Amino acid sequence: MRLLIALVFALASSAASAQFMSLLKGGPAELFDETDLQLFRDAARKALAEGAERQTLAWENPKTGHRGDLTVLRSFESKGRACKEVRVRNEAQTRKSDLNHNVCSVDGMWRLVGPSQL
Repeated sequence: MRLLIALVFALASSAASAQFMSLLKGGPAELFDETDLQLFRDAARKALAEGAERQTLAWENPKTGHRGDLTVLRSFESKGRACKEVRVRNEAQTRKSDLNHNVCSVDGMWRLVGPSQL
């Protein structure tokens, strides 16, 4: 799941997201195809750029039936950076996930940050 989150929030190169590959095991993102990933990335970009707090932005791939949504729970500042707490829910076949993540704008890109980085 973290690979998917990294793909979306970092919007980084494949090399950057590769470090999270082992964390996909067992989650719904492991079953996503390229269209699922693109729909997810588009929803994440929109949620982070335009989404109001507590506004849920959903995505769904009618071909696979995979779906999810993102909600900016709150916006805040940390260490001089714009940050957001985001709830990410995804579903693929029988697998579901519902996780909250903190992301901050670092060098113009949204990056996952852990509690020690806030």
